[in-house]
Amino acid sequence: MRTKIQELRKERKITQSELADALDVTRQTIISLESGKYKASLVLAHKIAQYFELRIEDVFIFEGDENLC
Repeated sequence: MRTKIQELRKERKITQSELADALDVTRQTIISLESGKYKASLVLAHKIAQYFELRIEDVFIFEGDENLC
C-alpha cells in the first residue's frame, strides 16, 4: 500500500510534526507511514483523510498485492 501523505503534506506546507500533533500521533508514526514501514489503522486512516478533506482511498493507494486474509 502506498500513501500520498508526504505529497499532500508538502503541497500544504505542513511539517511532519504539525501533522503528527494534529492527528495526536508521534512524528515517528508520520515518518513510518510516509516511508511505507507502517500501515495505518482504519481509525488513523480516517483521521488522516479527514485532516486533508479527502476520502481514504484518495490518500491510501491499495496496489492489490496485499494479503486480504
